[in-house]
Amino acid sequence: MDKSIDKEDMYSLLENFPNQVKDGWELGADIKFSDINRIIIAGMGGSALSGEILKSYLYNNIKIPMEVNKDYHLPKYVDAKTLVIVSSYSGNTEETIEAFKDANRVSCQILVMASGGRLEEIAKQFRKPLISLPSGMPPRTAYGYSFFAILKILQNSGLIANQINELKSLITSLKKDVFKKKAEEIAQKLEGKIPIIYSSQRLASVAYKWKINFNENAKIHAFCNYFPELNHNEMVGYTKLNGDYFVLIIKDDYDNSPIKKRMEVTKHLIQQHKCPVLEIDLAGVSLLTKIFTTIYLGDWVSYFTALNNNVDPSPVDIVENFKKKLIS
Repeated sequence: MDKSIDKEDMYSLLENFPNQVKDGWELGADIKFSDINRIIIAGMGGSALSGEILKSYLYNNIKIPMEVNKDYHLPKYVDAKTLVIVSSYSGNTEETIEAFKDANRVSCQILVMASGGRLEEIAKQFRKPLISLPSGMPPRTAYGYSFFAILKILQNSGLIANQINELKSLITSLKKDVFKKKAEEIAQKLEGKIPIIYSSQRLASVAYKWKINFNENAKIHAFCNYFPELNHNEMVGYTKLNGDYFVLIIKDDYDNSPIKKRMEVTKHLIQQHKCPVLEIDLAGVSLLTKIFTTIYLGDWVSYFTALNNNVDPSPVDIVENFKKKLIS
């Protein structure tokens, strides 16, 4: 850790992530819902990450629709059987507060997740279940608390099977001392490059988390997309490169055969157009471990990329300035 750059000590937040898994699970221990036919996670930025990752983890493994809502208003089809998880780490995100109002207006079942702010106040005012998240962190680093609290609640509510064995396996894997060294090596390859992260649609949230890490931690542009969609449009852009790109392809042994073939053919075509490609293989005994160890690796890659760029990974000044202009 370089304290002269990492002034707000993101290093310690990342090192503590295995504890987030356990603590997040415990946050959801006493909450459950019944008679639900749809789940909507309403949130923005880092506060919506748990919903995006949940979609990957439960892809084709949950029998009711589940979606992430990133807007001021909820879809018109929500009703009393819709569980709306309203997530704003600060508790003051204006889009998310409006989504709460929509959910409350039509008597949705509501869970609020916040570390304070206006949203926590109105949750108490309307007597809605509330998960108080630990405060003082960048929202993008608190995704472990919110994801595992939601996972526990879905288990309590009978919507998914018991996850405790996968949880224990994940915590063991996250504590292994392999992530920082590998992340430093990848960050070195990315120096001066614009990262583009690809994955299957099933794992789109993993690629997306890598992307926003580069944006917010390293303060650089990065982009993500997924197979097979990117083969129908984005790949044509390699015909005439207009940037110094570096492609990262996130792969899983359980990607289906057509997707694996598309990844391999796409990799070779990109390389033929003089753009470097690095494959990131998911590893672990369970899908939960595969997803979170790969996301955790990406957290560290963006951290070391920030240090290489001589920028403090924690502040997001341009976002804070934007918010001030909105209310001025």
